[in-house]
Amino acid sequence: MIIELRYHLASLAAVFLALGLGILIGGTMLKTDALMESRRQIADRLERQLEQLRRDNEATQARLDRFQMDNNMQRDFARQILPCLVKGRLAGHQIAVIETNSYGFPDDLIATLQLAGAEVQSITTIMRGFDGSLNKGALAEKFGGKMLSEAQLNIRLAREIARGIIQNDNRRVLDDLMEANMVKISGRYGVPLNAVVLIGGSQEREMVKTESIDLPLIEYFLAKKIPVYGVEETNVLYSYMRDYQKKRISTVDNIDTVPGQVALVLAMSGRQGHYGIKSTAQKLLPPCDDPGGGDSAG
Repeated sequence: MIIELRYHLASLAAVFLALGLGILIGGTMLKTDALMESRRQIADRLERQLEQLRRDNEATQARLDRFQMDNNMQRDFARQILPCLVKGRLAGHQIAVIETNSYGFPDDLIATLQLAGAEVQSITTIMRGFDGSLNKGALAEKFGGKMLSEAQLNIRLAREIARGIIQNDNRRVLDDLMEANMVKISGRYGVPLNAVVLIGGSQEREMVKTESIDLPLIEYFLAKKIPVYGVEETNVLYSYMRDYQKKRISTVDNIDTVPGQVALVLAMSGRQGHYGIKSTAQKLLPPCDDPGGGDSAG
């Protein structure tokens, strides 16, 4: 009897153990199936999203291609229409070009001015705002001011350069500056001028010296009744337009573009104002018809 009871208990335990194992195995299989199904759903969803991204990318690329085509067409149109807009408008003008930060300027700027009929008599580049190897103390002594500050000396040098461009009676000063790699000059100095194009704008904060270089240059030429036109390129980090406009001169803030060069030529032909694409501009271009119809540079 005891043996039968033991056998019965063992059998019952075996049944419960088998049942437990069955439940465990079944649950594991169900979990595995659910996990695999979840993974399949995620994979399907990712595949659909990837396909949508492919379609979106193809559509975006198609739009970019159209924009690039339109941009190329606009550039070609601008280059071809430029001669029609500027040719002969500055006939007889004698111009000096001054660059105050030695970054260079668009190669086609001079070509555009010449296409308009102007003669570019001289190009003067102030190297990095008069930073150079010259002993500034020794230079200050030449002007009779041993205690000149850097700003005061820069103002004096700017005026000497302006004087040299107009009169060319201070060649020794210009030669000293060239020897010290503080300026570069080319062309004819001491010839009558109808206008000066001043190229400013800076990529470096420490090179912004409008108060001690650019504005004294403008003041000197205006005192001699020579109009000054202040320009800069589109992407300069530090714009000079507001400073230039304090002197009530015409300005162009996108001189590296065809519209900017057209605006400069039209401004120099009598359509005063502030032109370009920045917040300091009044409009993109002057009117092309009535020379007296442009906005005042003030």
